[in-house]
Amino acid sequence: MFSLGGAKAHATLGGKVAAPCTTIYAKADDELTIEQITSGRFLYVAIRGGIEVPPALGSKSTYLPGRFGGYQGRTLKKGDSVSVGADSSHLPTDGFHCAAELLPRYEPGIVHITRGTQGDLFDESAWRTLTESEYRVSAASDRTGYRLEGPALANPVGTLPSEASCPGSIQIPGDGLPIVLMADAPTVGGYPKIAVVAEADLPIIAQRSPRDTIRFELITIEQSQRALRRRTSDLHTIHQLAVRSSSRV
Repeated sequence: MFSLGGAKAHATLGGKVAAPCTTIYAKADDELTIEQITSGRFLYVAIRGGIEVPPALGSKSTYLPGRFGGYQGRTLKKGDSVSVGADSSHLPTDGFHCAAELLPRYEPGIVHITRGTQGDLFDESAWRTLTESEYRVSAASDRTGYRLEGPALANPVGTLPSEASCPGSIQIPGDGLPIVLMADAPTVGGYPKIAVVAEADLPIIAQRSPRDTIRFELITIEQSQRALRRRTSDLHTIHQLAVRSSSRV
């Protein structure tokens, strides 16, 4: 059993359309074909039981810059064979699909942010520029960080002593063009951090391809926390509905 999520794509299983965010049962020798990603950047394939690889640092994911974790620390290539882990949990019915309002939405171009640890070092002009301008994702963007193209912000301090950072931090380097730290970002850095992307909105940034545009909107930490609680509640509801669908089989 598997499901597709994230980016939208033309996908088929054995010649039949594989619908997104839907449980699909595959038989031996069935072939999943991803013909084209039509919207978004990353397509996720969730497989019952997950991929059976040795955990590294408590995770089965791959860290490509360090070449460790996952499947031999690298991307998959033609001819690779990977095992699927065991899973004794209840299985949802074939074709289970929850209500659209519970699914994540990647389309909005508005990304909510809160003030960063050095937010007070930037004047009101810089904040107006950041929140009233449109930025474009640069081609020089990857899972370490997304560089943005658009109006530059005046960096009042240059670099600072390195300190802890987190995914979603918006750094302002010497050229004034924001960099949004992503999943593979370093844990420390010395560029001033004007803002942090609300955790619930990080997937919106992640699914932006080069040349796609975004705009930032400043919110409070409390608003960011409420948005994350709503997203967590939606995921819990999806899980409960999937379990109920299996009990009706």
